[in-house]
Amino acid sequence: MAKIGFLSSFRVKLALVMIASMFFAATLGNFYIFKFAVKSQFNQLRDKLKVIAQTAALSVDADQLLSVPLDKEGINSQAYKAIAEKLTAIKKANFDIKFIYTMSKAGAENILQFIVDPDALTPRLDAPGMTSYPGDKYDASAYPEMLESFNQAIADQKIDKDQWGSELSAYAPIRDKNGFAVAILGVDITADDVYLAEKGIFQRGLFVLFFGIIFSLSLGVLISRRITEPVKKLVQGTKYIAAGNLDHRVDVKGNDEFSQLAGSFNIMAESLNRANRQMRDYFSRSMQSLVRLLEAKDPYTKGHSDRVTEFSRLIGQELGLSAEKMELLTNAAQLHDIGKLCIDERILNKPSALTDEEFELIRQHPQRGLEILKPAAFSEDLLKIVRSHHERYDGKGYPDHINGELVDLIYQIIPVADSYDAMTSSRSYRPAMSKDKAVAILKESSGSQFNPLVVQAFLKVI
Repeated sequence: MAKIGFLSSFRVKLALVMIASMFFAATLGNFYIFKFAVKSQFNQLRDKLKVIAQTAALSVDADQLLSVPLDKEGINSQAYKAIAEKLTAIKKANFDIKFIYTMSKAGAENILQFIVDPDALTPRLDAPGMTSYPGDKYDASAYPEMLESFNQAIADQKIDKDQWGSELSAYAPIRDKNGFAVAILGVDITADDVYLAEKGIFQRGLFVLFFGIIFSLSLGVLISRRITEPVKKLVQGTKYIAAGNLDHRVDVKGNDEFSQLAGSFNIMAESLNRANRQMRDYFSRSMQSLVRLLEAKDPYTKGHSDRVTEFSRLIGQELGLSAEKMELLTNAAQLHDIGKLCIDERILNKPSALTDEEFELIRQHPQRGLEILKPAAFSEDLLKIVRSHHERYDGKGYPDHINGELVDLIYQIIPVADSYDAMTSSRSYRPAMSKDKAVAILKESSGSQFNPLVVQAFLKVI
């Protein structure tokens, strides 16, 4: 095997790519580590806020909440003051909460209305004009989490900025005694730092991503042309091999690992081709053994499989079948009666008419043949042909009553060849029929028992 030059070595090429990729990956990795830290902080805020909202919602009496008048004077009601006191206590216990409030549906789609906002009783100096009164409307169409919170506790997926500032919110349903969500409780926390950090990371990420793409494309264009061409040839070669073309070989010029891989590929293909020929030879000899075993059991079928195979081959040639289908057809013809191995010799060689029970056993031999051959990993098509060799063109055959117009022509060849040989061969219960009479029966049964095209082809070659 020729020695690979240093600069021609794929290993060197790969090393150069890896060095460049690692440089880029390190830069990108630092960015994602920072991004992960911010994301973790954000998720912790969401989880914490959702727990607060759930806990606070459980402390609110739904009946008492619904009794609050939905107008500005509602803040003077005892129900409003009682609920506001509870919400204020929750806010004091969680210093990072900016707003806490309750809302219900206002009747119009996506429109909610405030019920209790504790700030209405003690307006905040740090947020003048931001107080909401009972009955104040709020358009929640841009906040799907708020609308979803009537079904479950939920937190914002991202930080939004509105008239209240950059905030992260969570919401939980307030349920009545029957478990029906009559309102929601919302809590907001200031998240300006997280918002600004996320925005900065996003901007830096776009910058890194832009230059990373430019760098990767440039490097890819320089190296990929020399690498991908032999890879394409090898991929194409594997497709040919997978499709059964074991004579295909790959031609890759050069003195690197790819040329060596192509050489190994060709050696493998030759080995597969040789093994395939050996397997086909073994398959053929195995078939002959099975057929001879059947003929030893039923003397009247001696030579029957060989004759049916030859008749089927002649018909297939006349019909212009491909080489692949011709091989499938002749293999199936050799084995079509193998299921008779499961039938008692006394029934097979009975000189008198069969009873209904005996005839039913005979009718089982196509299925028995499939069962005998299946463990040997024969092709599915071969198994189907063996099982269907007593089907009729008009669908009155057995075991599946398949209409000949619905299946491939190859399934309908053996029934003609099998019937002709059966009629012109001696049996334990009758002498051989003349060829002229057998041909007349084939013609008469064309279009009913047999496919007319197959009968026509058989009459040409007989």
